[in-house]
Amino acid sequence: MKIALNIPDEIAQDPTFSRANWLREIAIALFEQEQVTLGGASQIADMHLMEFQKYVGNCGGCIHYDVQEFDEDMKNLWSRGWL
Repeated sequence: MKIALNIPDEIAQDPTFSRANWLREIAIALFEQEQVTLGGASQIADMHLMEFQKYVGNCGGCIHYDVQEFDEDMKNLWSRGWL
């Protein structure tokens, strides 16, 4: 799926905020709103799951995590060959 965002030029052209920054912020927002799992958010952010968890923690975000999410994330890790 592709999503188009309308971002004001003064924000979009700020050299300190890259595409990677936008993806991470969108991923965190979706995760915190419980729209995606932690594994799904890490995929959106294009980051390894553990790297993304650390990033969220460093940003002061809350890692809410239940058994179903853990199971889904374990399946994702196995399918990627990370375990």
